[in-house]
Amino acid sequence: MNSIPSSEYSEAYIALGANLGDREGTLLEALERLDRHSEIKVLRCSSLYETDPVGYLDQPNFINMAIAVRTRLQPEELLTYMLETELELGRQRLIRNGPRTVDLDLLWMGGITMETPLLTLPHPRMMERAFVLVPLADITEEDQTGLSDLVRTALEQGGGKEGVRFWKTCSWRSESAPSEN
Repeated sequence: MNSIPSSEYSEAYIALGANLGDREGTLLEALERLDRHSEIKVLRCSSLYETDPVGYLDQPNFINMAIAVRTRLQPEELLTYMLETELELGRQRLIRNGPRTVDLDLLWMGGITMETPLLTLPHPRMMERAFVLVPLADITEEDQTGLSDLVRTALEQGGGKEGVRFWKTCSWRSESAPSEN
């Protein structure tokens, strides 16, 4: 496992999804809560996409998106804050892959590879899920880690965007810098 020196920032990518209640409102509230943390700054957000459920099918469609954040937190610290945010926004884990008010998944963080009881990076199933890849493609940029190339290749090899429909452009803006979509 490699980690980030505590004085350095890392760019992380997070997938967000919701299919209960005010789906869009809950996703935007999750963005606000992440951005309000003193060690997390939301840099970019993807468009929002309506997606078909995967796995457990007897549930409403999801709204999914992805964000890029800059943080000094270590991966497990960031994940812990994300899980706290889910709970504060009403997340209950009753059925695996079942309905939820919000789901936050840490996908990638500064090219770190790790596997602990709490977290695996990169996310082990992100390259198999169009509902993650399509929004992620909106916000990944050319960088040393090559994430954008991996996302593009996975979309091409996985057959593309089945079950993923554009919903709307993200209306969230950080206080310091507007998101560019």
